[in-house]
Amino acid sequence: MRGSKSILTGYATRVKRYAPFGIDALLVIVFCAIGRRSHDEAVIAGLLKTVWPFGVGLILGWALAVFLARNARFDATVLWPSGILIWACTLVGGMILRAVSGQGVALSFMIVAASVLALFLLGWRAAIRALR
Repeated sequence: MRGSKSILTGYATRVKRYAPFGIDALLVIVFCAIGRRSHDEAVIAGLLKTVWPFGVGLILGWALAVFLARNARFDATVLWPSGILIWACTLVGGMILRAVSGQGVALSFMIVAASVLALFLLGWRAAIRALR
C-alpha cells in the first residue's frame, strides 16, 4: 500500500509542476481560436498556422523563466518574473515568427495580442495571488 501512495504523490507533484504550462498553452490556443473566429477564418483548419508562432514564443518564455530561476525555487504561478517573462516572450516571439513566416503583424494586431495575452497569461496568475 505504501508504494501506491508514493506513486500518487509523485503524480500529484508532476501535475502541480506542469499544470501552469498546460494552462498557458490552452490560453494561447484559445487566443488564436478567438482571433480566427473574429475574422471569419476556419478555426480548426487554420488553427495550427496561427498557434505555432505564439506556441514557440511560449516555450521560449518558459525556458527563459526556468533558466533564470535555476538558483532559486521556480514558481510559474507568480507574476514576476515568471509571468511577465512568459507573456513577453510569447508576444514578441510570436510576432517575430509571424513576420518571418509572412503572417500579418499590423500595429492594431500587436496591441490586441499584447492586451489579450496579458489578460490571459497574467490574469490567472494575478487571480491565484489574490486568492492566496
